[in-house]
Amino acid sequence: MSNDSAPPAPSPEVAPAVVAATSRRRPALLALTAAVLLAAGAYGVWWALFERHYESTDNAYVQAPLVQITPQVGGTVLAVLVDDTDLVKAGQPLVRLDPADARLSLERAEAQLAQTVREVRTLYTNNAALQAAIRVREADVSRVQADLARAQDDVKRRLPLMASGAVGGEEMKHAESAVAAVRGSLASAQSALAAAQEQAASNRALTEGTTVEKHPKVERAAAAVREAFLALQRTELPAPVSGQVARRTVQVGQRLAPGMPLMSVIPLDQVWVEANFKEVQLRSMRIGQPVTLYADLYGSKVQYKGHVAGLGAGTGAAFALLPAQNATGNWIKVVQRVPVRLELDAKELAAHPLRVGLSMVATVDVAEQQGAALTAAAIAPRSSSSTDVFKAGSAAADQRVRQIINAQLGKAVRG
Repeated sequence: MSNDSAPPAPSPEVAPAVVAATSRRRPALLALTAAVLLAAGAYGVWWALFERHYESTDNAYVQAPLVQITPQVGGTVLAVLVDDTDLVKAGQPLVRLDPADARLSLERAEAQLAQTVREVRTLYTNNAALQAAIRVREADVSRVQADLARAQDDVKRRLPLMASGAVGGEEMKHAESAVAAVRGSLASAQSALAAAQEQAASNRALTEGTTVEKHPKVERAAAAVREAFLALQRTELPAPVSGQVARRTVQVGQRLAPGMPLMSVIPLDQVWVEANFKEVQLRSMRIGQPVTLYADLYGSKVQYKGHVAGLGAGTGAAFALLPAQNATGNWIKVVQRVPVRLELDAKELAAHPLRVGLSMVATVDVAEQQGAALTAAAIAPRSSSSTDVFKAGSAAADQRVRQIINAQLGKAVRG
């Protein structure tokens, strides 16, 4: 066979050059390998000591309560006192409605309460009058009973005299007729006494066990006054909390119905961050673990301190408008994300305010494992939100009712 296909042997001049080049590359390759191994080892040590104690995500956004302003009564808008981006204080008026109809309703309710108080006072006054009428009827019965006794004595005296003829039959009949007439009068007087007693008992049933101020009729009329008074107060819509106005849609002249959304007030001092961590990142997270955050608005130079406050009830996919349908043949597993609530430091938040929806980068230090598990957040609920803005209207309504009742009772009106 021919050896034409065999590679040609290197010439004596080329072999020393190849050997020299290989000798020069070997130290470089060894140095590169050592550098790679050293970097890998350094990263492994750094990860073991530091990186594995942190879980980070840039899928985090600022959230806050959206306090919706809605009217409690219907009416026409006379004035809109704020606009988007305005800062408002709790109790500050936002919208005014036409109060004419509510004022007329209040005047009618107040007049009805005054009339009711006077009618109930009459009931209590009638108790004494009816009791006096009973005493009059009792006196009538006693008088008629005395007349009947005298008439009966007359008959008894005449009976022995009839045998001797000293008293005629006609005179005896007149005496007996007088007894029958007096008996009729006695029955009539007794019936009048019973009627007076029943009337007094009926009137006592309307007043017994209560006072004028606590009488059911007065309380019903007072409730109508409170309702009308509150309806008038509610023609001015106050801010339930302090915050910034957003999404204002109400306009002057607009006719409103109860419950119609007009605007929102966002308390920017109550914001939190909702960080959507992958489910595999939640294994080491605990309630209370420290968090470091920064917003794209300010950059990494402004850092916020916070802590883990709780875990959402489900993944984002579970609450989506069209939830995923995983019971299919062509199924591909996708790692889900679960919202984790992160509370921010109030002082840092006041120094660098945030807005709803801003992007954040959150890093949780999971080295501390003494806190409760994320799933235990529901066991210790936070205090609920509340407002005292609407309590003043109820107190003023009660004061107005007391003034009307005292005026109709002739008492001094206390402020």
